[in-house]
This record gives sequence, C-alpha cells and structure tokens, in this order.
Amino acid sequence: MLNRAQYLTLFAALLLFLALYLGFSTTPSTQKKVERSRALQGERTSLEQLQNEARAHLTATQISALDAFEQTLAAAESDTDRIAALKKMSGWWYQQGQIPVAGGLAEQVAELENTDTAWSVAGATFYNALRAEQNAVLRAFCGDHAIKAFESAISLRPEHVEHRVNLALVYAEYPPKDNPMKAVLLLRELESKYPENAAVYNALGRLAIKTGQWERAIQRLEKAMLLDPENPNTPCLLARAYEEAGNKTQAAAYAARCQAQ
Repeated sequence: MLNRAQYLTLFAALLLFLALYLGFSTTPSTQKKVERSRALQGERTSLEQLQNEARAHLTATQISALDAFEQTLAAAESDTDRIAALKKMSGWWYQQGQIPVAGGLAEQVAELENTDTAWSVAGATFYNALRAEQNAVLRAFCGDHAIKAFESAISLRPEHVEHRVNLALVYAEYPPKDNPMKAVLLLRELESKYPENAAVYNALGRLAIKTGQWERAIQRLEKAMLLDPENPNTPCLLARAYEEAGNKTQAAAYAARCQAQ
C-alpha cells in the first residue's frame, strides 16, 4: 500500500493545477467522513444524489456557506460567471472531504470550457475520490467519470502523453472486468511509442509498486529519473521501492530528496 508521500505524488502535476485552477488547497479537511445513506446503495447514483446526501450531514454554518455559493450560481448570467461559481463550489466541497461532489462540479466546468486542462482537473479529482472511496456504487461513479474526463482531454489534445498516462492509472485503480490488464497494456503501448517520456516510466513504476514488483519498479523509476532528473514524483516512488527491496541506503537518499520537494 502506498504511503502518504507517494499517494500525493500520483497526480502531483494535475493537483498543483487543481489548487491554482479551482482556488483551494489540495488537502481535504480532516473531518470524519459522513456516513452514506441507503440511497447510495442502489445500482446507480448521480451528482444530485451525492449533493443531497452530503448536504444532509452539513452543519448550519456549512449550509449557510453552501447556500451563498448556490445563490451566486443561480444568479450567474454568463458562462464565465457560471464557471467561476462552479469552481468555487467545487473547491468548497473538496475542503469538506466530499471529493466525488467536487469532481462532479469540476466536470460541469469542463463541459462549459471544453479544454483538455479543464477535463484533466475533473479527471484528477474523480481519481482522488476513487482511491479514497470504499463504496462500490461511488467507486463506479468516480471511475466512470474519471475515464470520461481523461478520454475527453485526450480527444482535445491527443499529442499530450500525460493524459493517456493518467487514463492508464485510472484503469489500474478501476480495471474493466473484461480486461483487467488494460492499464498495463496501455502503458506498454505508450512505452513503445514514447520511449523518452518520463511520465510513462513513472506510471509503470507505480504499477510495479502496486503489485510488489520492487526490482522492476526500481528499474523503471531509475529510467524515469534519467529522463527527467527534476521530476518531483520520482524520488518519492524510488524511496518506497528501494525500502521494500531492502536497500536502506538508497531508500534513505531518495527519501531525503522526496522530503526536500
């Protein structure tokens, strides 16, 4: 299981943009997760259901803040105003620890802006929610929407390899039942097409860590380091891989570089 430092590196580039783009910290509040109602145990859910369920567990102060956001959105007279309001609401829900709701609102922003960057933000938010969620219905909701978001980003900017890498990472967390190796196959294809792209090798290293293949992870991550020595993700991943492989010296060296980021 990845440690906190490595979890934070999974979508570091996207989450940095998330902070700037939506205007909020990328660390949710530490409040206890609200319990899910029986309404979420059905076969399907929706953003409206998620918002209603989350709202039912808010304090009076939180409801007042949310009402203000919703009033601003309702009064919006242009797409520019709607986008600004949706971004603020998405950031607020993220801070409350309701990441699926934040993702749904980020998706609405992407539908209005229709840029690859906006879709990447939505995909990254849903991916974070997917990793944190245990409820099967919500995992399906977040996984499906993360896939849609990154596929949309790819369609708008197909030459940007990182969108395809991020889609593969979603499949690694949420594999199709009829193709459980889809993430690996996608990344191998990317490795063949883009042998000099560090993001591809970082993703391959993450998959190797996920499956406990420590030596393979080290090999792939060291190549990523050679290709992009300034990448902030790689040292954190290498620290874990070397630690698990029993190389304490290298693990300590990379852990220091990770902490210095």
